[in-house]
Amino acid sequence: MFVALRNGAGSDPCTDKEKSMRFTMPRIVPALALVLVGSTFTVPAQASEKEMSPGLLTAMSSAFGLTEAQARLRLEKEQRASVIAPRAESEAGAALAGSWFDEAKNRLVVAVTDRTAARKVEATGAEAVVVGRSAGSMTAQKNRLDALSASGSVPSAVASWHPDPRTGTVVVNVEAGKQTAEVASFLDKARQLGSITVRTDGVQQPQPFAAGTVGGDPYYTGNVRCSIGFSVHGGYVTAGHCGGNGAAVYGWDRSYQGNFAGSSFPGNDYAWVRIGGGWWTVPVVLGWGRVPDALVRGSWEAPVGTSVCRSGSTTQWHCGVIQSRNETIRYAQGDVHQMAGTSVCAQGGDSGGSFITGDQAQGVTSGGYGNCTSGGRTWFQPINEILNVYGLRLHTA
Repeated sequence: MFVALRNGAGSDPCTDKEKSMRFTMPRIVPALALVLVGSTFTVPAQASEKEMSPGLLTAMSSAFGLTEAQARLRLEKEQRASVIAPRAESEAGAALAGSWFDEAKNRLVVAVTDRTAARKVEATGAEAVVVGRSAGSMTAQKNRLDALSASGSVPSAVASWHPDPRTGTVVVNVEAGKQTAEVASFLDKARQLGSITVRTDGVQQPQPFAAGTVGGDPYYTGNVRCSIGFSVHGGYVTAGHCGGNGAAVYGWDRSYQGNFAGSSFPGNDYAWVRIGGGWWTVPVVLGWGRVPDALVRGSWEAPVGTSVCRSGSTTQWHCGVIQSRNETIRYAQGDVHQMAGTSVCAQGGDSGGSFITGDQAQGVTSGGYGNCTSGGRTWFQPINEILNVYGLRLHTA
């Protein structure tokens, strides 16, 4: 099962050096910046033409072993893929199986079930491949597994599942070393619903990562420290498991910051905090001195296979790749649906923090397994769902 990333409020993630850096501006400004990195969803008309942040290029170069020129090219291609994906998927219609960013080709690939749809997809600039199963078929199978879980029919060693257009199956992740008779029986039921791929390599029980407002900065509520996700007009978004509706929130300096104005967990893992007391929002994700702070310019959804970086108050800045979308993950507190899985590490206190691709907000940290020493997996709650549910508007640069 998954556990949200959460730490006791007593631990302050900020070093003396970081605190002194914050005080180079009036205290209330940096605190706010840390809390409010993102804002409501505004689609940039020419997102790919914006100048890239030097910090993002530095982070990409370090995370993927690229030169600055290679990092710039990849980010440009990923931005283009994010922009053309909605049109390409729309052209595919009912024949759509899914899409992903092909790192080797630096382009968007869209899987469809017939040649006619493939030609329409290729006209948008994406590559098309013909496969045997549609997204509708795989999603229906995933939904049946969700229903089995809701009825208590799924063993605890089964960690998560998601549709995978690259294999044409529903991928089921099972905790390594726990393939019991009960698990085998469940997998047989899953196969009766459609093709599955079982993965066990390195799989552990996920958990939420609560612990500390610029995206990635810490905040405190009760005995919990979590991280700010993105600034919205009037506040910021974060993880739902960090606090319930109405709970008071305190900033990195422990001054009153605001209250949870909406929260949902489990089922979902999102929340937003309405700020007051002199705090205000800025469209920035904290780079923690490892890279320059990143500007937020929108929330185009990045395809599977795209690079993504995370900012959080415990482990600060780390990057990886988006590995899945529409994934159901199983926490001890209950299932959470429609999550995005990544290869990025995280630890307690990183919950709620920012996931960003280029200058586009992707989501807020939920939970996972592993750590930033040995590695692991982390899931995020997609940002656009949060904005739509609460009617929020992303604060963009």
